[in-house]
Amino acid sequence: MTDLQDMGKRAVSAKYKLQTMTADEKNHTLLTAANQLITHTEEILKANEQDIAAAEANGMHPGLIDRLRLTPERIEAMAEGLKQIAALPDPIGEIMEQFERPNGLQIEKRRVPMGVIGIIYESRPNVTADAFGLCFKAGNAVILKGGSDALQSNMAITGVLRSSLEEMGVPEDALQLIMDTDRSITAAFMKLNEYVDLLIPRGGAGLIRSVVENSTIPVIETGTGNCHIYVDKDADLTMAVNIIINAKTQRIGVCNACESLVIHEDIRESFLPVLAKALKAHKVEMRGDEKVREFIPGCHTALEEDYGKEYLDYIISMKTVGCVEEAIAHINQYNTGHSESIITENKEAAEKFLKSVDAACVYVNASTRFTDGFEFGFGAEIGISTQKLHARGPMGLRELTSYKYMITGNGQIRG
Repeated sequence: MTDLQDMGKRAVSAKYKLQTMTADEKNHTLLTAANQLITHTEEILKANEQDIAAAEANGMHPGLIDRLRLTPERIEAMAEGLKQIAALPDPIGEIMEQFERPNGLQIEKRRVPMGVIGIIYESRPNVTADAFGLCFKAGNAVILKGGSDALQSNMAITGVLRSSLEEMGVPEDALQLIMDTDRSITAAFMKLNEYVDLLIPRGGAGLIRSVVENSTIPVIETGTGNCHIYVDKDADLTMAVNIIINAKTQRIGVCNACESLVIHEDIRESFLPVLAKALKAHKVEMRGDEKVREFIPGCHTALEEDYGKEYLDYIISMKTVGCVEEAIAHINQYNTGHSESIITENKEAAEKFLKSVDAACVYVNASTRFTDGFEFGFGAEIGISTQKLHARGPMGLRELTSYKYMITGNGQIRG
């Protein structure tokens, strides 16, 4: 049985060492880890073959097996990810604010590591390296709990990374992997608030809901995205079709894919047949309300549950509205706080949409697929936060930090 208390204590011990490391020391360690991943490619692939064989024997869906599978190219991409993280500016020590009080106290608000971060995630073994790299660069120790279907792969990757830490004189316990697959261990991990400062779930809606409902550690809710695109009456319709096709079909199994369309009723006749042709060419099933179905023969009836569903499939829901205010109300009712977009040439409608839609990322005339740390210029991300505390939207290095106030006086006492 895994001793989570012991893992927590060792992570806390490691974090104090990490907090004293310079940017150069952290970067050198990340580059060493990247090189070691390449050196140990065959070892990692052999471990991954065991996971793949077990997944096939258990009848796992081919799409999920593909997410689980590692190749030399994917390991090289993991290593490249660590190199990119090493090249990013180090946020630790950044002075966020600096001011002097009338009594002469000098106050600095300075960025510091979060401490110990826990991450619970599903099949993708590449997350193991990504999560380590981001947490480490931000000065945090990390405890990982991956899915049982990727256990052998995660153990191999973690082993290589921990060896790299040891080689660089960094405590190996800056990275720990929970290898026990019993569900009770995952449940107990969620209660480890004595040692873990922040818990981040990465995976499907079921995993995220379980963590949010059961954790006593502060949680950042990530992932699920019922993302909408609203096509306004003043939209460039050619632009709208291009954006919708990109947002829906470029990758269907990601949280920033478009799942729901809201369409101004005035453009139904000119827009819907053209859109339907484009969606059919990509084999997308359409589910619409009565006013949509009038102009799209063969369109399925949208049920109430369709408007709030993250399909992660070649399916899209459609709802007609009479004005931008109605579109905003519909989106705010059914969205998951992820990413929403309006297609319009009307500046007033665009501004109203930007101000009133309650989501982490709100777009005008652009695809929701841009909600991504790399696309935002953060270099990498740990996930997309759909909540408001303590981070929102793509979470890069800065979102894995906290801050503290540093106050310098010259003998002041409070009267």
